Amino acid sequence: MTEDNPKKPAALPSRDEILAFIRNSPVPVGKREIAREFKLRGDDRIALKEMLRDLESEGAVERDRARRLAPPAALPAVGVLEVVEIDTDGEVLARPVAWTSDEPPPKIYMQPERRGHPALLPGDRVLAQLSRQKDRVYAGRTIRKLEKHGTARVLGIYEMTPDGARLRPTDKRQRAEFLVTPANSGDAENGELVVAEVLPSSRFGLKQAKVVERLGDMANPRSISLIAIHSQDLPTVFSEAALEEAGRAEPPTLEGRTDLRDIPLVTIDGADARDFDDAVWAEPDPEVPGGWHALVAIADVAFYVRPGRPLDRAAFQRGNSAYFPDRVVPMLPEALSNDLCSLRPGEERACLAVHLWIDARGELTRHRFVRGLMRSAARLTYEQVQAARDGAPDDDAGPLLGPVIEPLYGAFRTLNAARERRGTLELDLPERQVRLDERGGVVAITPRKRLDSHRLIEEFMICANVAAAEALEAKGAPCLYRVHDQPSMDKLESLREFLHGMGHKLAQGALKPSDFTGILERVRGRPEAAVISEVILRSQAQASYDPENIGHFGLALRRYAHFTSPIRRYADLMVHRALIRAYGLGPGGLDDAEAARMTEIAEHISSTERRAALAERDAVDRFTAAFLADRVGATFSGRITGVTRFGLFVELDETGADGLVPVSSLPDDQYEHQERSHALVGRRSGRVYRLGAPVKVKLVEADPVLGSTLFALLEDDGADLPWLRGSPGKPAGPGRPKDRPGGRGKRRDR
Repeated sequence: MTEDNPKKPAALPSRDEILAFIRNSPVPVGKREIAREFKLRGDDRIALKEMLRDLESEGAVERDRARRLAPPAALPAVGVLEVVEIDTDGEVLARPVAWTSDEPPPKIYMQPERRGHPALLPGDRVLAQLSRQKDRVYAGRTIRKLEKHGTARVLGIYEMTPDGARLRPTDKRQRAEFLVTPANSGDAENGELVVAEVLPSSRFGLKQAKVVERLGDMANPRSISLIAIHSQDLPTVFSEAALEEAGRAEPPTLEGRTDLRDIPLVTIDGADARDFDDAVWAEPDPEVPGGWHALVAIADVAFYVRPGRPLDRAAFQRGNSAYFPDRVVPMLPEALSNDLCSLRPGEERACLAVHLWIDARGELTRHRFVRGLMRSAARLTYEQVQAARDGAPDDDAGPLLGPVIEPLYGAFRTLNAARERRGTLELDLPERQVRLDERGGVVAITPRKRLDSHRLIEEFMICANVAAAEALEAKGAPCLYRVHDQPSMDKLESLREFLHGMGHKLAQGALKPSDFTGILERVRGRPEAAVISEVILRSQAQASYDPENIGHFGLALRRYAHFTSPIRRYADLMVHRALIRAYGLGPGGLDDAEAARMTEIAEHISSTERRAALAERDAVDRFTAAFLADRVGATFSGRITGVTRFGLFVELDETGADGLVPVSSLPDDQYEHQERSHALVGRRSGRVYRLGAPVKVKLVEADPVLGSTLFALLEDDGADLPWLRGSPGKPAGPGRPKDRPGGRGKRRDR
């Protein structure tokens, strides 16, 4: 009998070989599969049974309900899952519904749904087939979707077809249409944007829907924002009780307030701003050479919005205002947000103000909060203030240049010097600005300018926010901190390897924001600067609200709380109430019930902030698709900004628009998604598509209804760039951006 004879008995496998087979199997296995794998017969099967019993008693393997073997804490081949997140790469993540261990559950990446089936969304539950990819990482494939309690709703376009009325969903992940019978049309007209309830019955293979709300003609460009607003369930209608309460509000008086009307406070905002909630003023400190005395006055929203009343309930439900290219969804009714709580020039307004004393090094040495009555000296724009500073003042800014604007810049220079010494994380990534005509159509998409006047206001607001946190901490009072944690070790290791592959070193051990900023300074002006900036951004944690202080990593501050925008952020309103209560500043302070709910409130408003940010981004994407709709077939240059299992995200150089290159449209090959390297690698060709690579694409689809922008890759221009060379195993940083420590203009962490 030769060695090649397949009938020769196989040697009994070792313990380690059996363990490796069980661990590498995508699903639990039985004794039969193990025996077949190692070609065991007769007595060897008896020996295998004993070996498996020993492994089980040692805890090296576990049996599932079907008595099949898997590594400890492994998931069964089929289970009920709940979708918990759509991550920054667009991957759908789920967790087992029945998971009870104190250990975190394994990661489960759901495969795309079958054609014609709606995409999975957070909160969905499915019965799924599970396949282990590696230790504690699984792939899930939906067997069937489990019904939720309550009636599902869908947003879509009502369209008349030769076969009857149809509802076309506006969610690009939900391609299946719905049948709408005449009895369920709600008198909707062809082309209208509508909200419909999904009915349980079906007809001719189509699910049915019933129109419950008509939102307007989709031909109107202003309907684009409505899709984003309703897709994220942003509340848009105030209750009658809230509107009535806002309507009863009266202008403030001087009673119980400090008179600040003679101080020339000014507001500085964007040209399109309508709510002015912060005003600033500064003068040299006569007692401290090189020091400054500044005043930041903030609209006294707490005076009008009292805990537990209808206005408060409405504001809490919203959590924050949301800003779109053509409208604002406000946290407060316009009677407050655009009138009594807006610091309009020449009008007496209630404010909560903080005096700030800053030494010559830009350090905040002391502060004092007062409840005041102010009168804004001017409503200025960032562009006006910058032009005046640069020697081209207009009629409004000119008279204020010497007495007001110059001292503001003086204090700003001192505060900025302290910021530079502190070493903050400086990620100045471009932001798209959608410019509309009078009808609401898109005329241009341009990068938003970043001026010193923006940075001036930002530094004043940061200083006031620090003062608020310090003041509450000094009293031992409840506080909603704005926290930003350090990057996780996993993300840092991925970033460290990525930077090493590009010739840059990130220090080991505890890192400071300045470590990242130093790298950005070294690559400024080089081809890889943009991708390194994005990868560093994506390695950062997400900022949030919390009654427990862990500091703000990005700003390099030990304590920080949002105080400066109570018109548009519920967090700031809570901080105002806490200050009023802690320092005995009059009515409208924090009550005991709110103080006991700080953790719940923090979680809620962190969630509503993310909801608004998603809606804002969705609207910009849809307006961008509308702008590109008549350029289908055109060629653009761009770069890869995201790599996923299902394709590449590409951002265009011209407009900043980003869209998907589906993996199915890439040159014929089998592509492996290398998660740590964030690359798609062709198994046969070896072709590598890596984050940051410059590419040329053809626009295939731009649909504002779906918010869908699809590209076809024409060529990969990155092969000759030395910083893109190297083996596919070199990581290219974590996926698409999730959240930045701050935004632009009215910055989220200002």
